[in-house]
Amino acid sequence: MSRKKQLPRDARIAVERLDDHGCGRGEHSGLDVRVWGALPGERAGVRVIKRRRNRLEAAAETIAEPHADRITPDCPYAARCGGCALQHLSPTAQRDLKRQRLGRLLAEAGVDAPARWLPDVHGPTRGYRRKARLGVRSVPGKGGVLVGFRERGSSRVADVAACRILAPVVGDRLAALRRLLGALSAPAAVPQLEIAVGDEGAAVIVRHLEPLTDADVALLLDAGERLGFTPFSQSGGPGTVRPLEEGADALLHYALPEFGLRMAFHPLDFTQVNAAVNRAMIVAALAELAPRPEDRVLDLFCGLGNFTLPLATRCAEVHGMEGSEALVARARENADRNGVANARFGVADLYADDFDVNSLPTADLLLLDPPRSGAERVCAGIEALAPRRLVYVSCNPETLARDAALLTARGYRLEGAGIIDMFPHTAHVESMAVFERAA
Repeated sequence: MSRKKQLPRDARIAVERLDDHGCGRGEHSGLDVRVWGALPGERAGVRVIKRRRNRLEAAAETIAEPHADRITPDCPYAARCGGCALQHLSPTAQRDLKRQRLGRLLAEAGVDAPARWLPDVHGPTRGYRRKARLGVRSVPGKGGVLVGFRERGSSRVADVAACRILAPVVGDRLAALRRLLGALSAPAAVPQLEIAVGDEGAAVIVRHLEPLTDADVALLLDAGERLGFTPFSQSGGPGTVRPLEEGADALLHYALPEFGLRMAFHPLDFTQVNAAVNRAMIVAALAELAPRPEDRVLDLFCGLGNFTLPLATRCAEVHGMEGSEALVARARENADRNGVANARFGVADLYADDFDVNSLPTADLLLLDPPRSGAERVCAGIEALAPRRLVYVSCNPETLARDAALLTARGYRLEGAGIIDMFPHTAHVESMAVFERAA
């Protein structure tokens, strides 16, 4: 970078806005500057992290004229750990920011504002995260093995002893996990841990690039018993994941007490990371869909039945469709375990080139819960299904806005929309939209 593109040491960046990653954005002498830890309206003294042509990535070190909703982070590692981006902003203001982004994206897609904004779906802001992939790195200069999320703007693992957003059975035990991994025969051959937590237990999957010795296995089993988790090993791809203890149950569980259900899942199965918000989300989605006892409901991208089985308690029949055979098998198992007889499941790749919306079961109501790529093909062919009402649960506001435009162009009205704060302290936006077929 030429000298004229360097940032002066005494530069103060006027932050104009937050980007979609929760990072402050400003400009200085023709440079686009991203400032982690800064909020709109603030002037930040910064430390440069990265330089890329006419863009700098920096971390705020001093703040002038603090934002009205700025708070002191509850985490001593917030300034460097990349697991959270917005701990310095109040939870209410975080949700306001997410709602504004959803509204902006809908407007940019040409969709009229919703007839009403739904109440925010939110829950605890500490100890909420039940699933995570944590980096592991052996760094002798920092005392041995590090375990945690990556540092902001870096591939390095953050040097932390605890994490307040992870479920306590894991988050409070990172220092113990560091010591455990450091005691293995080849700690440098462990690149990551996969974490999954249920209502009554937790799984820690140890990815290892070299075989575990008998002594390693004994250490992991002893630590699991002391610290309250079931250790799993992973020597290769997902198919190699197995409990280290012979005969140990590989499944975890979470309850949906509002519906009298107990859901089983494998640690690698997709489940929502925030159990409290998941329960509230299901209640809100079913209230908005408003199934009648005689209704048939179609649940697309149904996973292991997270919405399907609750829906079955409120309607005559529900069909869940999902592209993963393993998740469909789990959904059927969950239906059997819970004595749900009016739920049907099928495997369907809803993104396949030969997928035909006309092949789906007919239904009075539709629930969509797609991955980040959205449900474009289903929404483009919605006339073939013609549900009177549909609820769309989204983990990507960009694809929700795109699909909302498809639905409204095909005779559906955006009756309601709102945010689901599944990941507090991050800029990640999950949302719910309610569409009604025009009379």
